[in-house]
Amino acid sequence: MSANANVTQELAIFLRTRRERLDPAELRLPRRGRQRRTPGLRREEVAQLAGVSVDYVVRLEQARGLHPSPEVLEALARALRLSEDERLYLFDLARQRPPASVPQNGATDVTDAANSAIARLVRALSPLPAMVCNHRFDILAWNPEMVGLMVDFGELPPFQRNTIELCLFNPVLNDDFYLDRELVIREGIADLRAAWASHPDDTRLGELISEWCTRSEEFAQLWERRDVRVNGRGRKRLLHSKVGPVTVDFEVLTPHADPGERLIIYRAADASSQAALDTISRELATA
Repeated sequence: MSANANVTQELAIFLRTRRERLDPAELRLPRRGRQRRTPGLRREEVAQLAGVSVDYVVRLEQARGLHPSPEVLEALARALRLSEDERLYLFDLARQRPPASVPQNGATDVTDAANSAIARLVRALSPLPAMVCNHRFDILAWNPEMVGLMVDFGELPPFQRNTIELCLFNPVLNDDFYLDRELVIREGIADLRAAWASHPDDTRLGELISEWCTRSEEFAQLWERRDVRVNGRGRKRLLHSKVGPVTVDFEVLTPHADPGERLIIYRAADASSQAALDTISRELATA
């Protein structure tokens, strides 16, 4: 099956799952005579809310080769009560948003990233833990404080330097490390799905997703949920093996000159967490 066919099928499934999750009562839709056999809205209700024909909705959900315009996509997004991240995901699937700027190989080269200006900035951010990832969540550059908080990325094989890979399979970052592991995995996969839609020509990303679906039932089930959410900031609760509980607030920044990269910075969320990070920094300084 071609990449375009895969995307067309995903667009169909995404529209159907978003329709099925809506509660007609919350939308105050008029009651119909016949009983509902499936959850969510009926296709005719979506068509009415979006101002399109029922046949058009049917053909979209059956992946019958339609190419909806931006105006139709906006109407569908409103009708289906999509979040902003879900709306952009819908536009990406329909190929109506300019793709993100990505080098020909699909991602920044790790060697290039280590010597780039953004990597030098990461090192200059010490003692704040910081790292650079690409849209696949490959870890391209990091500073010592991030290593001290997480794992030594430099000692890992290149294919393991990926935050999704680490959360799923690394024995150090196990259930005990992330106190809200299920949430971390769920949000990471929702972010990854948005990246997958905005990088349709990245075959390596598709291969990674297929591999993770095969290796991890957890990943496969969460991927099928089709949650979409870009994580620009948030909070993580960690249990470090040496310094104990650490709660960090994270911020994700996209460099204007390198839009394919993400700069991730951690900050202590409270006084005890700051003390724990200070201890890590002191140990690094004397190592």
